[in-house]
Amino acid sequence: MGCIILAILLVMKHLGKSRKYLRFLRAAGPLTAVVLGTGFVKIFNPSTISLVGEIPQGLPSFSIPKNFGYMTSLIPTALLITGVAILESVGIAKALAAKNGYELDSNQELFGLGVSNILGSFFSAYPTTGSFSRSAVNHESGAKSGVSGIVTGIIMGCALLFLTSLFEYIPQCALAAIVISAVMGLVDYQEAIFLWRVDKKDFLLWTITSTTTLFLGIEIGVLVGVGASLAFVIHESANPHIAVLGRLPGTTVYRNVEQYPEAYTYNGIVIVRIDAPIYFANISHIKDRLREYEIEVDKSARRGPEVDRVYFVILEMAPVTYIDSSAVQALKDLHQEYKSRDIQIAISNPNQDILLTFTKSGVVDMIGKEWFFVRVHDAVQVCLQHVQNIKEMPTTPDPPPEESPSLLQRLLRQTGEDLSIPELESGNQSPPASTDTDPQLEPLLPRKP
Repeated sequence: MGCIILAILLVMKHLGKSRKYLRFLRAAGPLTAVVLGTGFVKIFNPSTISLVGEIPQGLPSFSIPKNFGYMTSLIPTALLITGVAILESVGIAKALAAKNGYELDSNQELFGLGVSNILGSFFSAYPTTGSFSRSAVNHESGAKSGVSGIVTGIIMGCALLFLTSLFEYIPQCALAAIVISAVMGLVDYQEAIFLWRVDKKDFLLWTITSTTTLFLGIEIGVLVGVGASLAFVIHESANPHIAVLGRLPGTTVYRNVEQYPEAYTYNGIVIVRIDAPIYFANISHIKDRLREYEIEVDKSARRGPEVDRVYFVILEMAPVTYIDSSAVQALKDLHQEYKSRDIQIAISNPNQDILLTFTKSGVVDMIGKEWFFVRVHDAVQVCLQHVQNIKEMPTTPDPPPEESPSLLQRLLRQTGEDLSIPELESGNQSPPASTDTDPQLEPLLPRKP
């Protein structure tokens, strides 16, 4: 019986959409299903078909809550209902908005739900939500505005007052056929294909949510979908994208070497861009990646003086919008770790908030104001000059251990000469000395006199 009624509904819906003069069939489909099912039950009275059963007649009475003894035990359930109601209501509203091409104001939707639930509580009403099934039936019936809700409410009130005796014989399979017919139009297979092509993680999330909803119900399905979404967000946040940068030929622009294979890097210098806020959840991952970049050096497209290891790590922090205290402490530890291995950190283009955090926490004084730059190119020029000086520094007997400065410390104590950048980039072993400072160098902070 359910299959027959579903077939009748689908045929009426198809005729209503394909022929303008039969548009009334689309709205009359659910009523036809109920009338046919009820008439069949009244005539043949089959014992194997489940019916709706007796429905209390009349409207609920007005009452003001006075007994709050169960409030404590109801709070967890109320919070769960609220979460599911918000997700379910916004979900169906977005689906219908996308299907009909109009903008959705989620705040306005939730405000309306809140008002209706507050008023309904004085009549012991069931919690009001934007139901998938009812909204789908309403949409498939041709409703275009909120007036349909008012009309539906008036009809429901009249039905509760005068027609409850007729509802007793409505087959449940007829109601199920109405819901299935309405919801079938909301199943967007093209969206699933689009997600598979664009992002496999989104397709996996779509599959998990839809499958769970199908077998375990809408409430559990929505909660599982939200949980899976949060798990993906946490994973992405804890494993941010980190790129090694190289210089594009003929420019002062530095880009990801994996995205631009023609970009070249420099011997002794690693330029790293962190494309996410830095905080306690991802700082460990960032430190591990920095250590990997220090050890696994790709020498296939490198320029500059030939040195045997990394001496400078430049952190491009333009994409970093936030850094917390845990990350600041981890950066201090990383600086000390690098310092013990004669490696200097340089910071490029941090935003105002991050620079203020570095100043208050002592990171600027620890690293040195002279190692904060506006551009990556400025930092690379300074590091190139120091790399060349390191290469040309003669080996001398080491002083006593307690007075032994590192090679990089001895270099930074010198007055140092500004060398010809083009020759440094080409790896020239004897660059000409110059007493003029490169005017293109733009320190981010005023250097110490």
